[in-house]
Amino acid sequence: MTATTDGSTGAPPLPAAAAKDSTTVTPPPDGGPAAATTAAERATARAVDHLLSRQDPEGWWKGDLQTNVTMDAEDLLLRQFLGIQDERTTRAAALFIRSEQRPDGTWATFLGGPPELSATIEAYVALRLAGDAPDAPHMAAASAWIRARGGIAASRVFTRIWLALFGWWKWDDLPELPPEIMYVPKWVPLNIYDFGCWARQTIVPLTVVSAKRPVRPAPFALDELHTDPRRPNPPRPLAPATSWDGVFQRLDKALHRYRRFPVKPLRRAALNAAARWIIERQENDGCWGGIQPPAVYSVIALHLLGYDLDHPVLRAGLASLDRFAVWREDGSRMIEACQSPVWDTCLAAIALADAGVAPDHPALVKAADWMLDEQILRPGDWTVRRPELPPGGWAFEFHNDNYPDIDDTAEVVLALKRVAHPDRARLDAAVERAARWNLGMQSKDGAWGAFDADNTSPFPNRLPFCDFGEVIDPPSADVTAHVVEMLAVLGRQHDPRTRRGIEWLLAEQEENGGWFGRWGVNYVYGTGSVVPALVTAGLPASHPAIRRAVRWLESVQNDDGGWGEDLRSYRDPEWIGRGASTPSQTAWALMALLAAGERDGKAVERGVARLVETQAEDGSWDEPHFTGTGFPWDFSINYHLYRQVFPLTALGRYVHGEPFAADRQEA
Repeated sequence: MTATTDGSTGAPPLPAAAAKDSTTVTPPPDGGPAAATTAAERATARAVDHLLSRQDPEGWWKGDLQTNVTMDAEDLLLRQFLGIQDERTTRAAALFIRSEQRPDGTWATFLGGPPELSATIEAYVALRLAGDAPDAPHMAAASAWIRARGGIAASRVFTRIWLALFGWWKWDDLPELPPEIMYVPKWVPLNIYDFGCWARQTIVPLTVVSAKRPVRPAPFALDELHTDPRRPNPPRPLAPATSWDGVFQRLDKALHRYRRFPVKPLRRAALNAAARWIIERQENDGCWGGIQPPAVYSVIALHLLGYDLDHPVLRAGLASLDRFAVWREDGSRMIEACQSPVWDTCLAAIALADAGVAPDHPALVKAADWMLDEQILRPGDWTVRRPELPPGGWAFEFHNDNYPDIDDTAEVVLALKRVAHPDRARLDAAVERAARWNLGMQSKDGAWGAFDADNTSPFPNRLPFCDFGEVIDPPSADVTAHVVEMLAVLGRQHDPRTRRGIEWLLAEQEENGGWFGRWGVNYVYGTGSVVPALVTAGLPASHPAIRRAVRWLESVQNDDGGWGEDLRSYRDPEWIGRGASTPSQTAWALMALLAAGERDGKAVERGVARLVETQAEDGSWDEPHFTGTGFPWDFSINYHLYRQVFPLTALGRYVHGEPFAADRQEA
């Protein structure tokens, strides 16, 4: 079936934003395949020029990484807690937060999404810190909505931790997280390495915060955010003792009792162990893991342990957080949760090469040089499960040597293989190290996760503390597909480990023909990743799995010729494959269809026309919708470079053919 904006398929109607098309500057091609190809060639040339103009002189690309206002709110709360707030920063952050408020007084976590309670609470508190009066219309609307949804008591744990720092919530009413977890052996469930790396980096400093329970003087009360200020945390019945929730709730109660009478030498030693763990993992740029949550909690934790703000560790940490700030033309300040230069650079290089840019073009050689310099050649936390594996991966960020990731490593290799580098021996050695590392990070089931191997324990997600997003890192179809594609391009499609990855992917195909997208939205991303990988690895376009994927993509193509999928598809099956057409998601669908041999099909012709007609004069595309995924549903990302690199990749493959097609025929 074809998704329509009037909801005629029986699925939910698209949000109002979905009805808006980007400004059309080029009429859709008319006159058959030859005219379509000519229009695509012109659009490709413009897009190449635009992307080349955005390369940094050092060789990298980076687009803004937009998430939601909790990043900005927590930045203000951190500054208030440390006593380092300043008027300029506060005013700029408040301007951005207000600009994201919806007409009903709430905040969402992605464009067009539903209002979100914790984001609305954090944004409201940040604006109060900035001086907005609680009886101002925009503030009163927010607080009324918060009360109607259960108030602070109904918010997630992380929100209530921030409020506890100022006495707006009781520490006793939060789950306990003892620092003694540092001593849980690696073979025992719920040791810190059972958590995904992003959760692990956040939980370790939070054990210090949980043990210290600091309270700074609150500059105002928040009674207006409780349903009943006299009983801000109404008691809730425990889950049955025979259920997993009940077991972990009772474990939490036992930990609260232990907190009253801890073994003091053990507690002191555990706090010192946590501090050492945190400091050892600080990156050269001062950040932790290249992402905001571990950084802010690490700064707080070390400060609580006696580190002065002028201490080199904290001074570097605070400076790194300032580098996450994007100052916009209107004077507002947006905080990036992370920065994505390695990811953006390898995707940009792939896009340019597939669009016909010569493999020895100076821009591609410079990008390759920068990527080669970024390869990580020292061990990180991944060695806990792979102690004998030599390093060789790439991280997502400028600095994150502790946590290279499998997805970036695969895509960097795919980018490097497209470049005619003058030092071929250097490039080949880097590629070989990367392939060896990625192969070594394969999980027992034959697939790949993002940062760790076999990070699949079922227990961390059940902790009362872990009520926000993914806290483990199991294998996913999109990462596995990128690794399989990388291995096939390296001529290892017949390697037994590659075949196991292919078998895993085939088994993971959904009944509808698509694949779930863990790191991009959603089935369109998963399918756009898997189909090219399977074809590159040698599956014929006639394979039943490929044909099912083609039929599904054709069935969810929008009437305007594009593809889109709303983030609600992570929770509501009615949204799968449905949403406003976006440049990146249209490109993902086209990349799958082109790999499947559908270049001359009607769906591809209409999809290419959609990209051509929505391209701006300068060769760029506009994409306000969020198509990236941090945690499915819970944390969504708008990668500002996705709107450029993926449409260019799709158009380039339409015009110039599939990359490595000749190699596949030879194989």
